[in-house]
Amino acid sequence: MGKALFIAEKPSVAQEFAKALKVSGRKGDGYIESDQAIVTWCVGHLVTMSYPEIYDASYKKWSLATLPFLPENFLYEVIPATKKQFKVVSTLLNRKDIDVIYVCTDSGREGEYIYRLVEQEAHVQGKKRLRVWIDSQTEEEILRGIKDAKDLSEYDSLSDSAYLRAKEDYLIGINFSRLLSIIYGRRVAKKINEEKVSISVGRVMTCVLGMVVQREREIRNFVKTPYYKIIGNFGDEEKNLSAEWKVQEKSEFFESNKLYNESGFKKEADAKKLILSLKDKRAVIEELKKSKQKENPPLLFNLAEVQNECTKKFKIKPDETLEVIQDLYEKKLVTYPRTDARVLSTAVAKEISKNLNGLAKGFKDEEIQLIINKMIDEKYSTNLQKTKYVNDSKITDHYAIIPTGQGYENYEKLPDLQKEVYKLIVKRFLAIFYPPAEFNKVSITIQVENKEHQEEFSASGKVCLKQGYLEVLKNKNTPKESTDSAEKVESNEEKGNLEVFAQIKKGQEIEVINYETKEAQTNPPTRYNSGSIILAMENAGKLIEDEELREQIKGAGIGTSATRAEIIKKLEKIQYIQINDKTQIITPTQKGEIIYDIVYNAMPDMLNPKLTASWEKGLDMVSKKEIESNVFMEKLEKYIQTKFDKLIVKY
Repeated sequence: MGKALFIAEKPSVAQEFAKALKVSGRKGDGYIESDQAIVTWCVGHLVTMSYPEIYDASYKKWSLATLPFLPENFLYEVIPATKKQFKVVSTLLNRKDIDVIYVCTDSGREGEYIYRLVEQEAHVQGKKRLRVWIDSQTEEEILRGIKDAKDLSEYDSLSDSAYLRAKEDYLIGINFSRLLSIIYGRRVAKKINEEKVSISVGRVMTCVLGMVVQREREIRNFVKTPYYKIIGNFGDEEKNLSAEWKVQEKSEFFESNKLYNESGFKKEADAKKLILSLKDKRAVIEELKKSKQKENPPLLFNLAEVQNECTKKFKIKPDETLEVIQDLYEKKLVTYPRTDARVLSTAVAKEISKNLNGLAKGFKDEEIQLIINKMIDEKYSTNLQKTKYVNDSKITDHYAIIPTGQGYENYEKLPDLQKEVYKLIVKRFLAIFYPPAEFNKVSITIQVENKEHQEEFSASGKVCLKQGYLEVLKNKNTPKESTDSAEKVESNEEKGNLEVFAQIKKGQEIEVINYETKEAQTNPPTRYNSGSIILAMENAGKLIEDEELREQIKGAGIGTSATRAEIIKKLEKIQYIQINDKTQIITPTQKGEIIYDIVYNAMPDMLNPKLTASWEKGLDMVSKKEIESNVFMEKLEKYIQTKFDKLIVKY
């Protein structure tokens, strides 16, 4: 009987497979072999696409005569730096005593591509190949993945989309980088005082550059506009509340051109005129609404959400966050990081007590133990089946990032940052088992009669009755109570409002202390930071602050969870953007803005997030077998050819 060969993506992952399979035999150069099995590994990509000059030496010179470059058959080659390991893997794949090959590269599009390229260049034939698809690197999950491994052919459509993604990036990058460099390169070099400049264009990269430049120009061109609000103070000297004037149908200023918006005047004089007209007028509580509100814990982390959170909390770049979580994954502490899902599968939810028990027994952090002990003492339910945190339809390759409840033998040796990120993931996970936060919300409308008109002032307040999940996710500075009006008020005024709310009734007259004007002004949009731009990429160029809304419109992103951080890193490396190390704020460089203008004038649709998202959607359709690979490829080649024809005419 022959042997089984297991191929992992990295040496560290291969070690975990060897441990789980109890392969502890002879350690060769690049593999581990026992009587029954061999475990080997790639070191990331071993094979890459060949440059155009490999097809023909004439392509080495950048010339319009050799463009567009659209080969019928693509060439590939072994990466020189990994040639030694490729030879090891290739030899093992073709060994006669190997009966079955278990593909154990990362469970995703890129992991699939890494193996398929190796198999292609090793010319493997006549072997049984099985795909191991796992969500964590715990021994239990590895053994389950091997036991449930499916025939590799079931992943052919995923492989097709991986090849197409690489071809798309390759063709768009090579063709348009060369074309724009030939036409505009000298002009750019002159502007930035460099001898020579090549213009880098990428399907996703150029679109993201566009997002950064457009936002910067919005800020640069923004003109702050002052306007004037009226704040009324009601009650008595001891207990009083602040409320804000708002226009409504019975107001003297309904549909007046003197207003900047519904709660502000263009000129302070007009606001003061209204205040004078309200002097000694009676104020009555027109409306008083009291309601209880519940706020559920947020959804679990996917990669984009945790990258954004880590940028805010730890001021680190998205690629650093991914590196940290990848390491936590390889140390068996968390599940697979490159995921877009923020929910769990039904199957995982049924077994979630294993993760909780593992945390309770193995993770010795004092704060986490208090959180878990409260869950036990209060008998909080761990049944997630009918909650918003479980939804099979929202999972493609992998479920949300959660702690495995294992790997604690590796925890103490972790650097502090990795411990902090791990704790962040643990707390987000534990929060979903806590009850909602509960609030008392009170909103009030005060009416002041003014001859035949009526003016209204409104305020609202919110008191936290039960912290619920906020006990887990709270910030140290989170207040327990707050008030809201269109204008933020000071904390002592907030408390005053809430005290008065408790004592007043609808229809009651309330004393006016005074009215005052308050200057406000419009604000420009905020710059992206390295975390918020990842969220904007996930939502096709829109930075949506509301978490629930983000989740609803997902599905048409720019790039993928696996590639977004690398794109930001590349834009910084080629000096199209700069990222402030302390704040992580992103701004375009002079060079980046010049490149943006060139692309905007030459081929503006490359800057459109919707176009980029539609290409990504097409790749997704290929992986789901909704369209054939050749249909996608035909559209891609037609797009490139059409663009070339238009640009050459312009040139």
